[in-house]
This record gives sequence, structure tokens and C-alpha cells, in this order.
Amino acid sequence: MVTGGGGFFGSFVVDRLRAEGAKEIFVPRRREYDLVDPAAVARAYRDGQPDMVIHMAAVVGGIGANQERPGEFFYENLMMGAQLMEQARRHGVEKFVAIGTVCSYPKFTPVPFREADLWVGYPEETNAPYGIAKKMLMVQAEAYRQQYGFNSINLLPVNLYGPRDNFDPESSHVIPALIRKCVEAKRVGAPFVTCWGTGNPTREFLYVEDAAEAVVLAAERYDDSEPVNLGSGEEISTRRLAELIRSITGYEGALRWDASRPDGQPRRALDTSRAALAFGFRARTPLAVGLERTVDWYLGPGGGRS
Repeated sequence: MVTGGGGFFGSFVVDRLRAEGAKEIFVPRRREYDLVDPAAVARAYRDGQPDMVIHMAAVVGGIGANQERPGEFFYENLMMGAQLMEQARRHGVEKFVAIGTVCSYPKFTPVPFREADLWVGYPEETNAPYGIAKKMLMVQAEAYRQQYGFNSINLLPVNLYGPRDNFDPESSHVIPALIRKCVEAKRVGAPFVTCWGTGNPTREFLYVEDAAEAVVLAAERYDDSEPVNLGSGEEISTRRLAELIRSITGYEGALRWDASRPDGQPRRALDTSRAALAFGFRARTPLAVGLERTVDWYLGPGGGRS
């Protein structure tokens, strides 16, 4: 069972599972199974009868969405995760793969982020409710392993991007938001694009197909309690990222930075050595290559343009 298997990241994981030979994949859709509802969660387990669960469903968004809907982001992510793991235990599921978030890390985590630093402080305020809700899966997993011998692992992907991403200006993350802004500004001949913040914070991004490979490798090979970072090893400032996207989209206007908008976490880059050692994952897609593929998909037939 892959929760969120119809979404951006989840759809690539389902594709990867099929490529690896998985023939029975159950994807509970929200219109039929509201995973915040305990009865719907129990029904999903009865209907799907899974041996393994990969929990990817989440209520997510960029800084703006996190600021506008912090209660929703906390409650729905917490309830989905807690109930899905509890019902997995009750139904004798052999393995539960929980997909967490880099937003769970403290605001001022030393760079590169190491898994041992997850509990040294409070997350960055604009996305703390979401980050903490997902972080509770780590606590639940360890408690269930101790008391019930339940096999659950936690994976912490850095910011993802790629084809099929969410390009909605109200809820998208930074890469699709910047791609859409530059493409639309080029189309109408706008003299500048406004970007959030100062441009100084740094981020790390992982191409979605690489991330899907990591999830499947971990599902096959990893059975430890310790959470595992999934990243690319490339750190880039948001200013440099915007310049790169402007170049790839062919937009020739200016980039203006609105410092009244929040920057979010000052720096974000992961130590990815545990993933390499534990299940042999190393990202393969350079950021510039992944951005070109994402822009090509967005501009192509069936792409993200509305």
C-alpha cells in the first residue's frame, strides 16, 4: 500500500515499484479513503490487505501555505501518520516505511544536517507544525519497535522537485513557483519577477526520480530504527537557484527580492552518508539537469501549465 501514491512523489515511487516487479500495489485515494478518519484508515487496510506500507500521503505546501494553514498541516499529518502506523501494527503488516521531511530539523541545525541533530532544537517557525507532526512518526516507530517488535523505518527527503510537481501559485514550493513565474513573465514580456525573501538562504534539492529510487532501496534493504536523510549533496542559495531557473526558461527580465517575505530556514543541506552506507543510495541527477527536465515537462503537452 502506497498512501499518496497518486501524488507527485508517490506516483514516481509507484512507477519504480512496478519497474522492480511489484505487481499488487494498492493506492488509497482520498475521495474513497480519508486517512484522517480512523474508520477510513481501518477500511483501507481491510480492502488493501498490504504486507508493506509506504506512507507518503501528506498535507504540504510552501512557506505561504504553511503560514496560512498551520493547524491543518499539524492535525492532518499527525492523524494520518499515527493511525496508519497503529492500524499497520494491528493488521500484521511486515514493514512500515514512513516518509518524513527535512522540515523536522531544528532551525539552526549545524550544516550538513546529521540525523543525530534532529532533537537539538525547535524547527523553523513557518513550517514547525508540519515538521513536528511528521517527526512524531519517529517517536511512534521507536516506541512500537520497543514494545511490539514492529518494523518501521523513517526516511527524511530534502526538498524534492521534478516533472508532475505542483505548480499552483498558492501552494507550490520554491522551484515550481519560480519556474511558473519566469515562464509567465517571459510570455507577457514582464520586466521583472518578484521572488520571496532576500535570496540568501541555501537549500538542497533532490530530483524526484532519484528520491523514488531511494525509497524503494530502503524498503528492500533497510530495517533499522535510525532515521535516514535522502539528499543530493548540492547546496545552493535561493538567489543562485532563481538565476539558474531564469536562464533555463529563457526569461531575460530582472529578479527582484521582496525582503518583507520570510526566508524560512537560513541554511539547509544534508549529510547523506547514512543512506549510502545503509542501502547504497547516492543521487545521480545534477540540479541543472533536473531543472531542465522539469521545465521541459512544464512547457510540454500535459505539463503543469494551467
